[in-house]
Amino acid sequence: MLREKAGGTPAKGANAPEETAEDRDAELARLRTRVKQLEKINAALIDRVERSTDLQGGAFSMFETAISLEAMVRDRTGALEIALERLNTVNAELAQAHADATAARVLLRDAIESLSDGFALFDDEDRMILCNRAFLKIFPYFEAISDRAPEFSELASRLARSGATVASRVAPERWLKDRVAQHRRAQGAHVQALSDGRWIQINELRTSQGGTVGIYTDITSVKAEDARQRARELAERNLALQATLDTLSEGVCLFDATGHLQAWNEGVLAMLGLDGEAGEGAPEIENHEMLRSWCLERQGLDRAEALDWREEGEARSLGQLETMCMMGERHVVIRSVPLKNGGMVFTFDDVTDHVRFQRSLTETAETLERRVEERTAELVEVNRQLVDAKNEAETANRSKTSFIASASHDLLQPLNAARLFVSAMDGMAMPERATSLVQQASTALDSVEELLEALFEISRLDAGAVQPEIQPLALDPILTALRIEFAPLAQAGGLDFAIPETDLWVRSDPRLLRRVLQNFVSNAIRYTEVGRVCVEVEHTKDEVSVRVRDTGPGIAQEDCAQIFEEFRRVGKTQKIPGKGLGLAIVRRVTAVLGHAIELETAPGQGACFTIRAPRCAPEARAPELPASAQGARAEEGGLVLVVDNDPAILRGMEALLENWGLDVVAVSDPGDPAAAAALEQGPVLMIVDFHLDEGRTGDEAVAILRGQTEREIPAILITADRGDEVAELAAAQGLPVLNKPVKPARLRALLRQLDVL
Repeated sequence: MLREKAGGTPAKGANAPEETAEDRDAELARLRTRVKQLEKINAALIDRVERSTDLQGGAFSMFETAISLEAMVRDRTGALEIALERLNTVNAELAQAHADATAARVLLRDAIESLSDGFALFDDEDRMILCNRAFLKIFPYFEAISDRAPEFSELASRLARSGATVASRVAPERWLKDRVAQHRRAQGAHVQALSDGRWIQINELRTSQGGTVGIYTDITSVKAEDARQRARELAERNLALQATLDTLSEGVCLFDATGHLQAWNEGVLAMLGLDGEAGEGAPEIENHEMLRSWCLERQGLDRAEALDWREEGEARSLGQLETMCMMGERHVVIRSVPLKNGGMVFTFDDVTDHVRFQRSLTETAETLERRVEERTAELVEVNRQLVDAKNEAETANRSKTSFIASASHDLLQPLNAARLFVSAMDGMAMPERATSLVQQASTALDSVEELLEALFEISRLDAGAVQPEIQPLALDPILTALRIEFAPLAQAGGLDFAIPETDLWVRSDPRLLRRVLQNFVSNAIRYTEVGRVCVEVEHTKDEVSVRVRDTGPGIAQEDCAQIFEEFRRVGKTQKIPGKGLGLAIVRRVTAVLGHAIELETAPGQGACFTIRAPRCAPEARAPELPASAQGARAEEGGLVLVVDNDPAILRGMEALLENWGLDVVAVSDPGDPAAAAALEQGPVLMIVDFHLDEGRTGDEAVAILRGQTEREIPAILITADRGDEVAELAAAQGLPVLNKPVKPARLRALLRQLDVL
C-alpha cells in the first residue's frame, strides 16, 4: 500500500501534469481576451471608415485607407487562427503528457510497493509524502500518522519516546539529536539496533529537488551470521597466531594488563631453560615478576632493566625498546613491546653467532679498508696522470687547431701568389712551349689547391670546428646549382646527366648538404666513362632520400668500407686523377649533420650513393637580392685599389688585373699615402686581404678607406680563413668573400657581377 500526502496531493515529481493544465487554462484565457480586443479594434476601424466623410472630396483616399485596414485585419485574423491551432496542438500534447504521467505514477507506486525493503520519500520540507508497506512493517509506530505527511523530526521523536532503538533507551535526547543530524546529512548508510533484537540498515540520499529518499533493510540475519563468522575467524586467528609464534626463532611471551602470562612459544621455553615444564600452563613463569626473577637468578641476566614493565604514557613515547644483554655465555637481545590494551610482549633473540660473525666481519672490514685505502691512493695517482694526459691532449688539440689556421694562411699565401702569376702569364702572348708549361703549372696548382682544401676541411671536421646550422631549406635550389655546375662537365665526357626538380624541404645545413651532394655527383661523373649519371629524389612521411646513381665500374663489396677512409682508392679508380679524400670528408660531414648515407654497388653495375635527411614543411621566405643589388653599383672599368701585406700577392694581383684592362694601385696598409691618392681618383673597387699587419682585419681596413671618401666603394675580402666567423662577419657587412688561393675565374666572375669588367 502506498501512502501519499494528505489531501491526495502527490509528490512534486508526480504533480507536473496538474500544474501544466493550469498553465494551459491561463494561456487559453489570455488568448480569448486578446481575440475579443482584436474584434473590438476591427469593428471600430470598419465603423470609422463607414462614418468618415472626405471634406476635401477625396473618396478614393478613403477607399485606399479602407483597403489597407482590411489587409491589416486579415493579417491579424490569420495570426489569431495560427495561434489557436498551436493552442489546440499544445492541449493535445498536454493531455497525452498527463496520461503518461498518470501511468508512470501508477508504475512507480507498484514498483515501490513491491520492494522487500522499506521505502520512504521526504519532500524538501522534510515531510514524508510516500512510504510502502515494508516501511510500516519495520516501524509500526508510524502507522497512525503516515496519512498526514508527518515531518521526519516527529517520526524520530516517536521512536525516541517509545525506546524502539537500543541507543534511545540509554539516552533518548542524545539519540534524537544524532538521528536528525544523520538524516539531514543524508550521506549514505548507517545501522540502527532496535530494542526487539533486530538490526536495520538505513541508506538515505538527497534527491535533485532537495528531498530525501530512505531505504530501510532488515539485516538481523546478516548480523547474526557476521557475529558467528567473526567468532570463527577469531578462533582461527588465535590458532594461526600460536602457530606463527611457534615458527619464530626468537622466544616470545605475552602478558596482559595485570601482568599475567597469556601466550608463549616453544622458543622462549628452550631459551630460558624451561624445557617442557611450562607447556601445561607454564607454572614457573605465571606472571611478569616470576619471569624477571627466573632470568636474573637462574639465567644470569646482566641487565635487569631489559625486563622493566613500562607504563602506558612511557610506552607511547618510547615504543619498542631493544636491549643487548648477556645471559651466561650467550649474547641475547631482549625487546619489550607495549600493547594498546596495557599488556607487554617480550622477545628473546640469541645473537651469539651473529656477534661472533660481526666481529669477524669487522676484522675483515678493517683489512679491506686498509687495502681500499692503498688502492684508492693508487687510483688517485692514476687519475692524476689521466687528468694530465687529458690536459695535454686538449692542449695538443688546441695547438692543432691553431696550427691548422696558421698553416692555412701561411701555405695558401704563396700558393695564392703563384696562382695569380700563372693566371697573369696565361693571358700573355708566349711561345707554344711556354704556354704549355704555364698550363701544366696551372694544373699542378689546381691539384695542390684541391689537396690543401680537402686536408684543411678534414682537420676542421676532426677538431670540431665545423658546427652545422640545421634549418628548414628547400632542396630544389641545391639541385639546381648542381645541375648548372656539373652539366658542362658531364656533357664534355659524353654522359647523359639528369637532375629532377622538386618542391620537397628538409632540415639540414645548406652548405654541408651541398658539399656532400657535390662530392657524390663529382665522383659519379669522374669515374663513369660511358652511360649516364642521374640524381633521384624519393620521400616518405618523415624522410627525404637523395640518390646519385651512375653506370660506372662499380665497387666490390670488400672495398665498400675502405673508400670512406683517407687516401683510399680501389679498383680501376686508382688510374683516374684524384686524392681519395672526398668520401672521407663526406663521412665526417654526415656524422656532423646526423644524416645516414648508404651505398649500393657491384662490380660492373655502377654505384648508387644515398643520403637521407629529415623532411619538413615548406617555409615562406623573402627572395634574396643578387649580390650586385646589395651594394653600390660600380662603374665599368677604372681603378682598383688592392690592399695585402704580402708583396708577392700584390705583384700577382696587379699583373692579373692589368691583363684584364684595369688600373691597379697596390698597397700593404690602408694608411699608405698611395691609398689616399687612389681614393681621390675615385676607384671602382677595393680588394682587401682579411689578415693584415698589426692585427688589423680586412673589414676594418674597408671601413677606414670608405671613411676617407663620401662614396660607398664596393669591396671584396680575400682570406685563407675558411671559418664560419669570418664568413658571418663579412655577410653582416655585405662584403663578398673569396678564399685563397683565389681562382681567377671566380674573381673575374665576381668583377663582372659588380660591373667592374
